[in-house]
Amino acid sequence: MNALFQALADPGNALFGDLESIYQDLHQHPELSMQEVRTAQVAADYIEALGFEVTRKVGITGVVGVLRNGEGATVMLRADMDALPMAENTGLPYASTVRAKDEDGVEVGVAHSCGHDMHVTWLMGAARVLAEHRDAWKGTLMVVFQPGEEVGSGARSMVDDWGTDRFPKPDIILGQHVMVGAAGTVSYRPGVILSAGDSLKIRLFGRGSHGSQPQTSIDPVIMAAATTMRLQTIVSREISPLDSAVLTIGSLQAGTKENIIPDEATIKLNVRTYDEDVREYMLKSIRRICCAECDASGAERPPEFTTLSQYPLTENDAAATQRVADAFKAQFGDNALQAAPASASEDFSVFGRSWNVPYVFWFVGGTDAAVFAQAKADKQVNKIPSNHSPQFAPVIHPTLETGLQAMLSAAFAWLCPAPKA
Repeated sequence: MNALFQALADPGNALFGDLESIYQDLHQHPELSMQEVRTAQVAADYIEALGFEVTRKVGITGVVGVLRNGEGATVMLRADMDALPMAENTGLPYASTVRAKDEDGVEVGVAHSCGHDMHVTWLMGAARVLAEHRDAWKGTLMVVFQPGEEVGSGARSMVDDWGTDRFPKPDIILGQHVMVGAAGTVSYRPGVILSAGDSLKIRLFGRGSHGSQPQTSIDPVIMAAATTMRLQTIVSREISPLDSAVLTIGSLQAGTKENIIPDEATIKLNVRTYDEDVREYMLKSIRRICCAECDASGAERPPEFTTLSQYPLTENDAAATQRVADAFKAQFGDNALQAAPASASEDFSVFGRSWNVPYVFWFVGGTDAAVFAQAKADKQVNKIPSNHSPQFAPVIHPTLETGLQAMLSAAFAWLCPAPKA
C-alpha cells in the first residue's frame, strides 16, 4: 500500500493529468440537482470501462458501480454530482458559463460552487486506482455517484430505488467534502461533524386592500415583519447558550406595488442544529410563533407550512472514525487534523441511517496553503470565498491528490487483507 501511495504522489503520474482534465470538463459542464444526466454518463462510462458492474438511473440520475474482488468487506464510496443555481465569478479559464432552467422553469446560471465536481473526480480516480491494483486488496468496492444533494432529496431517491438484493449491503460508507482549509490537509471528527438542516416556506394570509385604507385590511406585510423579528428570539432567548443553533430567514416576499396592501406574504427560512432535541424544539417554536403572530394580527386563516428540504445530522461512527483517523495519520502525518463541527448540512448520512450501517464523513482542504496560512495569521479566514460563494475555487493541486489519497487510505482500512500471523 505504501508503494502504491508513493507512486500516486509522483507529480509525473499520468493519472493526475487525466483527472485534472476530467475535473475541468465537469467544472465547465455543471448540472442542476436531479438533472445530472451528462455528469452521470461521464462517471458511468468511465467506471464501466474499468470493469465495474454499472447500474444507471438509480434514483433518477444516480450511478452505482460494483467491483467484486474476492472475500472481504464491502466498502461504499460516495460522491455527489449536482451544481448550484448561481453564476460563477472566479475568472478561471475553465469557468462555467452554463445557464439552465430550474425546477420552477426560471433560467439561472449554473456553477460548481460547492465542489461536487472535485468529489466526482476523486471517486473516478479512486475507482481507477483500485481497479488497476486488484492485487493490493480484497473485498467488494461499491462506488456511488449521487444526484440532488443540494436539494436534500438525492440520497433518499437512491435509497428508495435501491431494492433489497439489487446491490450488496456495505459494511462501511465513506464520503468527503472539499472545504475552505489548507490544501494538503484532511480533517476528521468522531460524532457530529455536520449539522441537521431544515428549510421551510411559510405562507401568511391577510386581507388585501388599498394602501389608503389600511383599516379595511389585515396587513400580511406587518404580520411577516413581526414574525421575522420574533423568530430571531428562538435562538437568542429560548435555546441554551451551551447549545448551538442557527435560524436564517433568507426570503421575505409580499406585494407588487406601494399602494396595494397584498393578500399574503411568504417567508422562507433555514434552521441548523446539532442536537435532535434542539431541532424538534426549534421547529415547534417556529410553528408556535407564526401561528401566534397571525392570531395577533386577526388573520382569518392559519399559516401554511411547507418543508422545502430536510438534512439529518451527519454523526460519524466513533469506532469507524478511529479506523479512518489511524489511516490518515499514517498517510498524512501532521496534515491529518481534528475538525470542529461545521454548520453545513449533507444528505450523505441518509444511506447509513436507512441501512443501519456505520459511516464516516470528513473534509479535504481546498485553499492554497500559503493563502490560508496568511489569512489565519491575519484572522481573516472568514474572508476566503467559501462553498456556495460565486468565487469559490479550490486549487486543483494538491487538492486533487490529497482527496484521492484520503479516499484510498480510508477504503484500504477495510479492503486490505489483514496481515497473517
